[in-house]
Amino acid sequence: MLLSLHVELSEFIVHTCILFVEASWLCTLSKGLLAPSRGLTQGSQNPEKQRVFHIHEVRDKLREIVGASTNWRDHVKAMEERKLLHSFLAASQKGLPPRRMKDSYIEVLLPLGSQPELREKYLTVQNTVRFGRILEDLDSLGVLICYMHNKIHSAKMSPLSIVTALVDRIDMCKKSLSPEQDIKFSGHVSWVGKTSMEVKMHMFQLHDNEFSPVLDATFVMVARDSENKGPAFVNPLTLESPEEEEIFRQGELNQGTRVAFSSMSLLKMAPTAEEMTTIHEMFLNTLDPKTISFRSRVLPPNAVWMENSKLKSLDICHPQERNIFNRIFGGFLMRRAYELGWATACNFGGSRPFIVTVDDIMFQKPVEVGSLLFLSSQVCFTQGNYIQVRVHSEVASLQDKEHMTTNVFHFTFLSEKEVPLVFPRTYGESMLYLDGQRHFSSMSAPVTLKKDHLIEP
Repeated sequence: MLLSLHVELSEFIVHTCILFVEASWLCTLSKGLLAPSRGLTQGSQNPEKQRVFHIHEVRDKLREIVGASTNWRDHVKAMEERKLLHSFLAASQKGLPPRRMKDSYIEVLLPLGSQPELREKYLTVQNTVRFGRILEDLDSLGVLICYMHNKIHSAKMSPLSIVTALVDRIDMCKKSLSPEQDIKFSGHVSWVGKTSMEVKMHMFQLHDNEFSPVLDATFVMVARDSENKGPAFVNPLTLESPEEEEIFRQGELNQGTRVAFSSMSLLKMAPTAEEMTTIHEMFLNTLDPKTISFRSRVLPPNAVWMENSKLKSLDICHPQERNIFNRIFGGFLMRRAYELGWATACNFGGSRPFIVTVDDIMFQKPVEVGSLLFLSSQVCFTQGNYIQVRVHSEVASLQDKEHMTTNVFHFTFLSEKEVPLVFPRTYGESMLYLDGQRHFSSMSAPVTLKKDHLIEP
């Protein structure tokens, strides 16, 4: 799901999102099926008693909610019909009934173990689960959760167009992902503003007859009107327990962090004194000691110029990859960016990398069906076994050669062996290096490499 070009980011201003989450690489969940939030496992509506969706039902349910057609030729008619839903939109948030966290709670089963015919779509050549496919599932699930929160019982279709604005953060746990064991997702709305919602999602895999945590994900969604042209109000959130109050408080902190750190973006502010010292020391380390010249540059041992770490790809955006609003599915964009980022880390490090963290993926512009999608990936920071990869996404139409940025993706990988240092040549590359360093520093502690505990592409 993609954020519309003209969306008013009044509730969060994000470019560089650097969240310092306590023990962020570890799932905050204890083992078990119902651990997405301990506050949600209590009360009259125990999530354990709720229906579990099949993964295939998620996108079918979304099509039903918005009235989308599975036939590409009918998409114009379907979108015209959505204009009639304007009368169901609230004039203010006060006119909408409050909802509980439990109202949006969903569990979804990906039965890789019990339905082997599903495996090939998710299978890697190393006999693990493709993380890019998981990103697609998380994107669809996040949107469905928000529609459950804003459900109108008197209307068959929702007047809201809910789209992904930001992938705030995805943190991996040290749990193996087997293509032969069932996977379960769960999630709920954790915070709401006037037109935006934060969604917490969790992923588990069956291990020794118990669902063990695999990842935690935080997405930010925004609500638009029925034609996806302007903002729309969402239902407020009521809190029923101290645990839910803590979840909501964390959502407010995340919101404040996003706004605060956006003002520190290197596109807006100069580097700190410490960062400038880092860049100057790196520059001095690349000067040729045989000459007295700032122009003569040589690499230190076990180092690579940043410009030599790039990989690029091109995709034609076909109707098959469209979302329920007939633009290119945001999960598809994330998958393609992740797979290019993984290949970049693999090519750079010379061994198989494992994903540790995904953060700060902002959907700046929707991608239209028929667009040319250009992805450019490069290593922007390394330390020990870690590789920080930045993937830049831009589109151009078949008629117009102008390129426009749609997304910037940030991935932290862990290699099986120590990787070379990466050195910038230019000032622009130096800013990319510092930005990568900031994203890497958002991990509060290092992850110990165990091959059977991390996830491949």
